[in-house]
Amino acid sequence: MNNHIRRLTQSDLPRLRDFWIEQWGSDFMVVHNDVIRYDEVEGFIYEDWAGVITFMIRGEECEITSLDSMSEGKGVGTALVGEVLRETKEKKCRRIFLITTNDNLHALGFYQRRRFELVAIHRGALNESRKIKPSIPLIGENNIPLRDEIELEMIF
Repeated sequence: MNNHIRRLTQSDLPRLRDFWIEQWGSDFMVVHNDVIRYDEVEGFIYEDWAGVITFMIRGEECEITSLDSMSEGKGVGTALVGEVLRETKEKKCRRIFLITTNDNLHALGFYQRRRFELVAIHRGALNESRKIKPSIPLIGENNIPLRDEIELEMIF
């Protein structure tokens, strides 16, 4: 394990809850019409919360559920993704994937540069997600209408 990274523990959950509220607007996320709560995920923390990645392993699949770096361009996100990839391989997963939104151009580039491939566009998915989480905005980053989920994956 990278010496700047440590595993998320039960004692971190209150801080993770606050972190998600601060970064994502609530203590849960809605992805592909599933509710993902802060206390249901595994994760890694980079140096005193300079970055956090959360994920869920189900069978032979690992889903990255959130990635936040508080200092862009310094390798924090790359190191955290690398740690999840290491764990995914160790646990014999065959696929690692994530969902992002159509407005998140930064994430789309970030993951593709790290060998993730676009595999699906779930058109109109955020209209369904808003039924569960009405606080999801209509307009996202770069003034792009927020409506679709984009799925990226890496197969081992």
